Amino acid sequence: MTTAIADGWVMTTRYLRHVVREPEQIIIYFSLPIMFVLVFGYVFGSGMAVGGDSYREFLLPGVFVMTQLYGLGATATAISLDISRGVVDRFRSMPTARSALMVGRSTADLARALLEMAVLLVCGLLVGWQWHRGAGAALAAIGLILLLRLALTWVGIYLGSVVPNPDMVGLIVFPLAFPLTALSNVFVAPDQMPAWLGAVAEWNPISATVAAARELFGNPGLGSDSWPAEHAVMLAMAWPLLLIAVFAPLAVRRYRLLGR
Repeated sequence: MTTAIADGWVMTTRYLRHVVREPEQIIIYFSLPIMFVLVFGYVFGSGMAVGGDSYREFLLPGVFVMTQLYGLGATATAISLDISRGVVDRFRSMPTARSALMVGRSTADLARALLEMAVLLVCGLLVGWQWHRGAGAALAAIGLILLLRLALTWVGIYLGSVVPNPDMVGLIVFPLAFPLTALSNVFVAPDQMPAWLGAVAEWNPISATVAAARELFGNPGLGSDSWPAEHAVMLAMAWPLLLIAVFAPLAVRRYRLLGR
């Protein structure tokens, strides 16, 4: 167990050093969240209102979650690059714990997500968004967003391990991520959609985390009296745990099959 933890930490620092040594990655990682907040906050949030409240207050928690969703593309690409360059084969030939590569990747992504959230929160405050239910509830909302990111990291690890060409990863991730964003409560409340589409949006894992974040931040949500709306926090915990339970074993199994 001690060896696995030590090896996992080595892999974590390896991925983090790659970010530090490639300034363009730092620019992309942090300019994208800033762009999301500024564009959606000012373009969409300037002239709209939600139930008499600021649309910006409604929108920003959704932008926080949407940014984490699109982060799975970076995870999948990094894993695919390691496989295509033979890095995974070299690590497999070394006396390292089999779990180290994936644990290191997920830990590094979670650390990066924490920094992204800090940037997003600062940008949100600058454009007029704020939380209203105290620091404890705000930290709980951030925790749920990071839990979703952890789950999506395992989805990304699995996708990166099954797509042999890193150039193809983006072509696969975007068609998966965009419908999850569009068919959610990020931009529009589900009760303002057609009934069948609203039901799909309410059960969307992204919607669960967004609704829970709005509830904990004290931002307007225009929630309905449906079961998903009334149990948003519980669903925001259940969906990521389910995704981890499904995709973590798949990623581990796929890793064991590589090179055979």
